Amino acid sequence: MKITWLGQAGLMFETDGKIIISDPYLSDSVEKINPKNRRRIPVCEKFLKIKPDIILLTHNHLDHTDPETLKHYLKDDSGVLVLASANAWDSVRKFGGDNNYVEFNPGTVWTEGNVRFTAVKAEHSDHCAIGIIVEAEGKKYYITGDTLYNTDVLDGLPPDIDYIFLPVNGVGNNMNMTDAAAFCTKVGAVAIPYHCGLFDSLSLDDFPFENKVVPSVYEEIELQER
Repeated sequence: MKITWLGQAGLMFETDGKIIISDPYLSDSVEKINPKNRRRIPVCEKFLKIKPDIILLTHNHLDHTDPETLKHYLKDDSGVLVLASANAWDSVRKFGGDNNYVEFNPGTVWTEGNVRFTAVKAEHSDHCAIGIIVEAEGKKYYITGDTLYNTDVLDGLPPDIDYIFLPVNGVGNNMNMTDAAAFCTKVGAVAIPYHCGLFDSLSLDDFPFENKVVPSVYEEIELQER
């Protein structure tokens, strides 16, 4: 499994001969609406030229479901599988084409080849927001999506998650670093903190959780065993 951080909450998984992208934000869409949220890291154009097989969208905010980014991937003949939370699904299916747009709600499961996706609850200001568990190569990778610390979210998770990708920026209805560390302790997985450094000056090195891997934008994430 090769996993690359695309910045903000964007990830690219390469497994089973497939390219899977989650929540890609590779534009300046947010800055156009709120100038204080300018990009501090330039867009890497090469990631706009890839051809994903599967796109995961956890909720319908511009830094997660971004038409300016998605237009590069969703063509009339691109044939992409899109698993999207309800509000994001309403937005993204307008691209049309021969893509398969699946409304992905908590409890829904989709299997594609040797990869299994399960939607789980998230607690966010988009009330349709989800997290997604990706099962591949004998491991479980939990993408929380944007979420607050919530006991119902924790109660709905399986006990054997290997890796957790989660926001730690503490604004926009996301966990701060303290609550995110407590969340990771409950989950019991290796933590990959993100959703920092693009619109703010926070450092992921400050995330107070020992069993963590700090990613670098546009680089492969070197994951350690649990």
